Amino acid sequence: MRFWRADTDADYGPMNAFSRHHLKLDQPEKYWEDCLRTAGSLKMGTIGATELIRSLLHQKRPSSLGKAIAELGKAVKTIHALRTLTDKHYRRLILTQLNRGESRHALARTICYGNSGELRQPYREGQEDQLGALGLVTNIVVLWNTLYLEATINYLRDQGIAVRDEDIARLSPVIHDHLHVMGRYRFTVDPKVEAGQMRPIRERDEMDELF
Repeated sequence: MRFWRADTDADYGPMNAFSRHHLKLDQPEKYWEDCLRTAGSLKMGTIGATELIRSLLHQKRPSSLGKAIAELGKAVKTIHALRTLTDKHYRRLILTQLNRGESRHALARTICYGNSGELRQPYREGQEDQLGALGLVTNIVVLWNTLYLEATINYLRDQGIAVRDEDIARLSPVIHDHLHVMGRYRFTVDPKVEAGQMRPIRERDEMDELF
């Protein structure tokens, strides 16, 4: 990994041997207002990240704004690398986010089991249809898990069982061990569910019989 420095004459101690690359800050300074407008557009959702990258790279050579953003990116990447090396709490936050992302991908792969999570449609519209359907079902599972996790917590507390907030914070709505993606599908809705009620919470011995 490269570490970039803004001052070529500065003494960074043990990092001198690693931070040999020099940032060209004149480019970001010159286009600072444009960089701020671009960041604001991304934050407000006026433009998407994919559209921005496409517009910056539509020519063989990057535009002046693209060069300015690239220099800023080098600085941000260096700060991130240094924090990763020195801050244990920061590393833990990153690992938590990575685990959440991987859990979401694992859920999507489980749902899209037929082709091992691969999009096999040879045309764009078909791939978009597949992604749209996968996203819809994934969101349905997350919503279902969220509702029943909350119902389970309330049920346990009503039974006088202590449920700690720090344990609740570790629960995830992307769990999928309880999903059965193979077999027969029934789309009949239970009358109670159709009336807006929830399914009864199963006891542990009932779950042992299922698995």
